[in-house]
Amino acid sequence: MDNVFINKEIFKGAYILMLKNLFNKRIETATLYEKYAALASLLDKQLENDYEATTEYVEKNNLKKTIYFSMEFLMGRLITSNLMNSGYADVVKAAFDDFGYDLNEIELAETDAGLGNGGLGRLAACFLDSAASLSLPFYGNSLRYKKGFFVQRFENDKQREYPDPWLDKPFYWEERKEQEAIHIPYFGYVKDTKLIDPVWVKAVPYDVKVVGAGNGVITHLRLWSAEKSELHPYHDEEYLKMVSKITESLYPDDSTEAGKTLRLQQQYLFSAAGIKSVILEHKRLGRDIKDLHKYYVFQVNDTHPTLIIPELMRILMDEENLGYDESWDIVTQSVAYTNHTILSEALEKWNIKIFRNLLPRAFEIVQEMNRRFKIVLEEAKVPQEKIYQMQLIGANNVRMANICIYGSFSVNGVAALHTDILKNIELNDFYKLYPSKFNNKTNGITHRRWLLHINHELTDILDNLLGSKAWHKDLSLIKGLEQFKDDLKVQKMIKDMKLSKKRALIQKIKKDTGILLDENAIFDIQIKRLHEYKRQLLNILNIIYTYQRLKTDMEFKKNFHPQNFIFGAKAAPSYVMAKGIIELINKTSHVINNDTDTNKLLKVVFVENYNVTYAEYLFPAADLSEQISTASKEASGTGNMKFMLNGAVTIGTMDGANVEIVKEAGMENNIIFGLSSDEVNSIYKNNGYKPRQIYDEDPRLQSIFDFIRGLTINPTHFDFILQNLLTSDYFLVLKDFDSYVKAQERANQLYKDQKQWWHMVIMNIANAGFFTSDRTIAQYNQDIWQLEEIKK
Repeated sequence: MDNVFINKEIFKGAYILMLKNLFNKRIETATLYEKYAALASLLDKQLENDYEATTEYVEKNNLKKTIYFSMEFLMGRLITSNLMNSGYADVVKAAFDDFGYDLNEIELAETDAGLGNGGLGRLAACFLDSAASLSLPFYGNSLRYKKGFFVQRFENDKQREYPDPWLDKPFYWEERKEQEAIHIPYFGYVKDTKLIDPVWVKAVPYDVKVVGAGNGVITHLRLWSAEKSELHPYHDEEYLKMVSKITESLYPDDSTEAGKTLRLQQQYLFSAAGIKSVILEHKRLGRDIKDLHKYYVFQVNDTHPTLIIPELMRILMDEENLGYDESWDIVTQSVAYTNHTILSEALEKWNIKIFRNLLPRAFEIVQEMNRRFKIVLEEAKVPQEKIYQMQLIGANNVRMANICIYGSFSVNGVAALHTDILKNIELNDFYKLYPSKFNNKTNGITHRRWLLHINHELTDILDNLLGSKAWHKDLSLIKGLEQFKDDLKVQKMIKDMKLSKKRALIQKIKKDTGILLDENAIFDIQIKRLHEYKRQLLNILNIIYTYQRLKTDMEFKKNFHPQNFIFGAKAAPSYVMAKGIIELINKTSHVINNDTDTNKLLKVVFVENYNVTYAEYLFPAADLSEQISTASKEASGTGNMKFMLNGAVTIGTMDGANVEIVKEAGMENNIIFGLSSDEVNSIYKNNGYKPRQIYDEDPRLQSIFDFIRGLTINPTHFDFILQNLLTSDYFLVLKDFDSYVKAQERANQLYKDQKQWWHMVIMNIANAGFFTSDRTIAQYNQDIWQLEEIKK
């Protein structure tokens, strides 16, 4: 296809034709969605040339690939990144200006692809963008969920979940590859290593192009969809229902045995199909199966894709007729594992009965792996009680993280502190056994979406001050901004940028919630999954205390700078405590926002259905970035990096990547409070924490609890939250309360010293260069994957 994006006039002609072909519409009569659909179709077709050229180059030159297995890829709107990275955005904008179209409005017509939920999925999307932009042969592998995580609505202040049928409208960026479908077996029984009478399901791949920035490199994300298989003898109602559920939705409720089986089916489908498609490609290109590890690295993103380890063993032994040792050598040279959690309850374990029933041959292989691993441990003189903790199978469960560590050549954490905790505490026994496997790769974000796209005002300032656009490609050059940290003119420019971003967010929040925020207030924002360790609860306790002080302490009220507190978060549907915290924040917000005595000074908003599109408004508008997890609990965080890059000051604990943010930008340019990671671990170890005593000795907390009990007709409504704080308070909310209150007071007063505040902001922006995912990917490549660049 000739390049129809070469100039404005040629594009206009092609676009008019596309509108006519797709919808039989003219420029004047097309709906917003039709305008978007015509643009997306035209752009995707145009990208085909570079996609084919990239594929051909990789195959012809026998380049090694990384296949990135992740349960989530939270891509955001692809029209945005594809237009930017392909370099066609200016041509389209100019043509649309002629048509009287608003390109931004048309971009918003695309629904966010429902392929993820939180930080794991956003990180995976950033990695795809960075790897393609660095010209690396790196490909995503996941599931094509018909419904996203869920659409969140607040009813009676409570979270209600509704289906997110994002695929109800055509997804213009995907291409169905029916001819590359893989048949996946479940259930059945094993006889002489052969699986007898399995239930067959067909996994059909859909490829979504991933566009590198300005380099003509286009890779893909492969999404597998479960369909009925021709190999299965009968398609009764029960079978069809089972098949349709496998790729129906992300993270189905696993509180029942059926739900757990469904999750394991999902994990096996995208792991087994991904591995099998790679082996078919490897053989099609005439390569020896024994050389598989020379051509592929399988990066396991968290434990969801663990099954690629026994599945690869199964294929090599049962289908390729290699021996166990030879197969194991190939597996352990081709699989690498990224750990994303310190919380032991989040390290996946599967009930043996469910695992063996669904995947009988894989279970046999894991049993054999476990038998051999125990011999390794005994030979290494590991004490007997530790052998039990480390083995791959426990009394009644299969331990996925242990399989990943044993079966991988690389195990990485995602922030310096996180990796240290893995090595020295959580996975210390494995670290002592395999010290050379462990390494750190601090997470990053794609600055193309999270600055160049969402913050044109700041981009223009940086282009101007840095004298060129070279920093767009190499974010470390943003450091040049630091020389202007005390330049009052530059400070004013940054302040004006922030004000314009606040105004855009104010409009959106007013439209969505009816609440009008004050543009001159401090915008204090906490947006992330709702989880107890992230401590949204600590935030709302301080807000209630601040409100009570504004009501009773006139000196405090007189000196208080107006502050808007904004939350965005989804709670897992079965997570009762998290949903209770959402309701508590919403009920508190009504009292505070409707009190005319204080609402010029204090407002609280919980935005509904927080997603990537909402995030694009929130990150650039923030003054204060809430990163207040219990120290040692947050593996890394990436929201903290997006806030920093867009000119927010971190108020946070020394946890996750906050440690590195403070190291880069300076402790004095952020607001750090609370227990350290060592102190937290010491409290756990000594088991002497008494939250009730803190409560009894602190009238502020007693007053806050009284306020909470008065929020509802039934004073015991939130007692399950309050009792949890008084009896266990595992995440040390009460312990850090006093320190957090002081940090918030300090932040409020600091903001009033505008010269100092904008100095801090500039220091954060200027030192955010380290946190680009381009740097993260380059480090992965140098230390783990060793891929060659695609040079087209």
